[in-house]
Amino acid sequence: MNEIIGNTQAGVTNRSLDPQDWSEFRALAHRMLDEAIDGIANVRARPVWQPIPDEVRAAVRTDLPREATDLAEVYREFSEHVAPHATGNVHPGFMGWVHGGGTAVGMVAEMLAAGLNANLGGRDHMPIEVERQIVEWMRGLFGFPQGASGIFVTGTSMANLMAVLVARTNALGTMVRQHGIGNDGALLTAYASKAAHGCISRAMDIAGFGTDALRKIDVDAEHRIDVAALRAQIAADREVGFKPFLVTASAGTVDIGAIDDLKAIAELCREEGVWFHVDGAFGALAILSPELAPLLEGIGLADSIALDFHKWGQVPYDAGFLLVRDGERHRQAFAHPAAYLSREARGLAAGAVWPCDLGPDLSRGFRALKTWFTLKTFGTDRLGAVIARSCALAKYLETRVLADPRLELLAPVNLNIVCFRYRAGDAVNREIVADVQESGIAAPSSTTLDGKFAIRAAIVNHRTAETDIDALVAAVLEFGAKRSGGVIEIEAPPLAAQ
Repeated sequence: MNEIIGNTQAGVTNRSLDPQDWSEFRALAHRMLDEAIDGIANVRARPVWQPIPDEVRAAVRTDLPREATDLAEVYREFSEHVAPHATGNVHPGFMGWVHGGGTAVGMVAEMLAAGLNANLGGRDHMPIEVERQIVEWMRGLFGFPQGASGIFVTGTSMANLMAVLVARTNALGTMVRQHGIGNDGALLTAYASKAAHGCISRAMDIAGFGTDALRKIDVDAEHRIDVAALRAQIAADREVGFKPFLVTASAGTVDIGAIDDLKAIAELCREEGVWFHVDGAFGALAILSPELAPLLEGIGLADSIALDFHKWGQVPYDAGFLLVRDGERHRQAFAHPAAYLSREARGLAAGAVWPCDLGPDLSRGFRALKTWFTLKTFGTDRLGAVIARSCALAKYLETRVLADPRLELLAPVNLNIVCFRYRAGDAVNREIVADVQESGIAAPSSTTLDGKFAIRAAIVNHRTAETDIDALVAAVLEFGAKRSGGVIEIEAPPLAAQ
């Protein structure tokens, strides 16, 4: 480009940041879009992930830019330094953390949202109506009543925190927002399984209760919360004067994808008069699959559900979501009157409940649009089929592990997560994970189960196929043989034979 877009040209200052030459900007923008589409279409041609060279890190560590730079040059730097070294979850070989693969549809929807530059904190405009429509869809999907509320957030970590805050207000009343939790709040206790995501403890910390107020309950052989132990702990806490106020169940635990007995927990919470929250970060969307939905029996009885559309929903990051059964209780936890946010009978400031009444953010992007595009373009039947397919691929990986004496299955395969290891020590398996990642063949992650280091494969990407599973297994076996000298440790019979 001959001129600097949106800054100066021929020594004349442009007060606006818009391009001086729209046709030239358009040509470059089309090239950017084409190359972004090519990157997705040809994703298998590149490594899943690759280490970042020192010179690439150094290239972006510059002083604050005070002078303008040509947009084409900035894009060149992005293409050379940033794009090749992304997380890699667009690639079908990414099987590490529970990251969705995104779609080209979601990508262009994000572009359209950026063009509108809408703030969804409040006011009367169609982007908020789109978000409200998705809330209504989710209300119906999970069987919540009229009057239920929902809101888009960054992710389930934030949604879980907000659920704790709603439950806190429900337990202590709205004055807690003015006076703090006080002596009564110090007696409140919450419950989750030992397999629950760490963000639940963080939520208790941030909400002012402290992590000790979260009772971590043992799990059964299927890694689900032990409901009898939960009941006993609630009774023991009441006996000594504590006040149970919240149980968080997991619909897809972080390590192995276990789903707690949601129906039994719902019944217990109803008996005890405590808030029933479901952390369904990825597992809640199993409801889209007719064959998996029965695993979620009881989820519709929850007081609140947290989930991520950017996982199994394949929406580009970020698109977390909180659904609350009682919209008024939700509003009471966050609404804050202010003169500059007054609601009018007509005009742009019209409308009743604004999204800023349902969460901590006043400035909010249009996350709902890429979700709306995804749901409307693909339909829930197809998305449900993708979810079921990822679970079938996990079962395929399970059969590959059980069939090879060099590999060991470490946990039941509940949904889409497989935890296994090469039959060698933790140190060898730790190196295997790094070797596989650095090879660019696949990107598993790791965890620890029953004291053993595990290779963890979470199959979430809609692009993943059997060939990608085969490539992962072959890589683990190859690097395992190299790291162990071909020696395997037989510590116990394979899980299938036990």
